[in-house]
Amino acid sequence: MAVQKKEFFSWFSALAIGVSLLKCLLINTYHSTDFEVHRNWLAITHSLPVSKWYFEEYSEWTLDYPPLFAWFEYGLSHIAKYFDNKMLVVQNLNHASPATVLFQRLSVIFTDLIFIYAVKECCKCVQDKKGTKNTLENPRFVLAVLLLCNFGLLIVDHIHFQYNGFLFGLLLLSVARHFQGRHLEGAFLFSVLLNLKHIYLYIAPAYGIYLLRSFCFIQDNPDRSIKWRNFSIVRLVELAVIVCSVFVLSFGPFIALGQFPQVVSRLFPFKRGLCHAYWAPNFWALYNAADKALAISGVKLKLLDVHRLPKASMTGGLVQEFRHSVLPTVSPLATLICTLISVFPAILHIWLRPSGARGFLRCIIICAMGSFMFGWHVHEKAILMAVLPLSLLAVENQRDAGIFLILATTGHFSLFPLLFTTPELPIKILLMVLFTIYSFTSLRMLFSATRPLISSVESAYLIGFVPLEILCEFVYPLTLWQQTLPFIPLMLTSLYCALGVTYSFMRLYVSLFRGQDFTSKAKT
Repeated sequence: MAVQKKEFFSWFSALAIGVSLLKCLLINTYHSTDFEVHRNWLAITHSLPVSKWYFEEYSEWTLDYPPLFAWFEYGLSHIAKYFDNKMLVVQNLNHASPATVLFQRLSVIFTDLIFIYAVKECCKCVQDKKGTKNTLENPRFVLAVLLLCNFGLLIVDHIHFQYNGFLFGLLLLSVARHFQGRHLEGAFLFSVLLNLKHIYLYIAPAYGIYLLRSFCFIQDNPDRSIKWRNFSIVRLVELAVIVCSVFVLSFGPFIALGQFPQVVSRLFPFKRGLCHAYWAPNFWALYNAADKALAISGVKLKLLDVHRLPKASMTGGLVQEFRHSVLPTVSPLATLICTLISVFPAILHIWLRPSGARGFLRCIIICAMGSFMFGWHVHEKAILMAVLPLSLLAVENQRDAGIFLILATTGHFSLFPLLFTTPELPIKILLMVLFTIYSFTSLRMLFSATRPLISSVESAYLIGFVPLEILCEFVYPLTLWQQTLPFIPLMLTSLYCALGVTYSFMRLYVSLFRGQDFTSKAKT
C-alpha cells in the first residue's frame, strides 16, 4: 500500500509540474477582453469602498460576479500592487503592461493549485484496474491526464484568460468529498463555489436533492424506497447552517448596505439576449438557424415581406436582445422552463432510485448539460462544466467513455473561435490534436477487451471536424463571402457542434435509465 502511494505521488507530481510549466509557456500568448474585465475588477475592489463595487460603471466591464469573487479580486489586488500599481487605477482602461500580464497570468497558474489538489482527491475515488501494473493503463493516471491536461481548460484559462481552474477545483473537490462520505464538507465547498460564480446554480438542484435524499434520510427500505421515519432533522439543520452561513458572509455586507437588489441585478442581466455573440452549440443555435432558414425561404417564396422582418441582429456579433423572424421569440422565462423540464427526470431519478455518489455525479453532468442546452445567454465555455466531471465516469465505464469522447471532442472544437488570432492557430490545433489522440488511445486501453468505444457513424461525425476546420480557417477567408457574410464560419461551427452536444445529452439520459449496471460498482 505504501509503495502504491509513493508511486502515485511520484507520477502525479511530475504530471502536475509538467502541466504548470506548459501554462508558463503560454504567458505571452493572446488574451481576450476577459483579461481587461479582471484587471478592472482588481482596480474596482482595490480603489473603491465596498459600497461602490456594484455601482461602478466607468468601464463597460462592470463587476457581475458574486461577492466572494469580488473579495477574491480584492485579495489579489494587494499582491498586484507590487507588480504594477497602475493596473489598480479604474481609469486606466485596457492597461496591459508586461508586469500586469505577468501578474494576471501567474495568478491563474497559482490558483490552479486548488484544481491540482482536487484532481488528486478525485483520483483516489476511482477504482483501480485489477491485474495491471502499467501506470499508463491505470484509471487514476488516465483520469489525472484527462483533467490536468484538459484542452478546453488550458485555452480558456491560460490563453483566452479566466479563472475557471480553481473554480472547477472546488467543484471536483466537493464531488470527491461526497464520494468519500464527507457530505458536510462537500456542501460547504459547493456553497463557497456558488458565491464565487453563480453559473453553478445550474447544478444546484442535483446537490439539493442528493443531500436531502442520501444524507438527510439515514436509511432506506430494502427496495431503496424512502423510509420517512429515518429522516434526520439534525442533519438538515447542519446543512442549513453551513449553507446559510456562507451566503450570509458573502451577501451580508451588501444586505446591510441596502444594496442586495443592485447586486442581484448585476448577477442576472437578462437584457444581454438569448445567445452570446458567438452562438453556443446548443438547442437555441439550432432554433436560431431554423428561424433564419424559414425567413429566407419565406422571402424567396414571397410569403414574407423582407421589410417587415427584424434586422439580422442574431448574426451581427453583438450582445443584445433580439426578436426571431418567424419562430416565436424566446424569453428568459421560457428558457428557465425548458431547462427545468430537461433536468427534471435526472433529479427525479436520484430521488426515487438513489445510486450513491456516482448517480449523483451523473445527475450533476445532466444538469450541466440541460442548462447548457436550454439556458439563457449561455457561453460556449460552459460546456466544460459537463466535460470535466464526465471524465470521472469515463475511466470506469465504457458507455461513459464513448459519450466523453464525443462530448469532449465536440465541446473542445466549439471553443476554437475563442482564439481567432493567427499566432495561436497552430497552438490550439496542436493542443487539441494531442489531447484528443490521448483521450482515444488511453480509454481504448482501459476497455481493450470489449467493443469499440464509438460507432462508425459517430466516428464519421467526429472526422467531419477536419474539413470543417479547413473550410472555416483556410478556405472561407479567401472567398468573397468573407466580406458580406463574415458570420458563416462561426455559424457553421456552432451548428455542427450543436449536433454532437445534443446527441451526447440524449445518450447521457439513455445511460441514466439503462443504468443498473452503473450501480453495480462501488458505491458511496
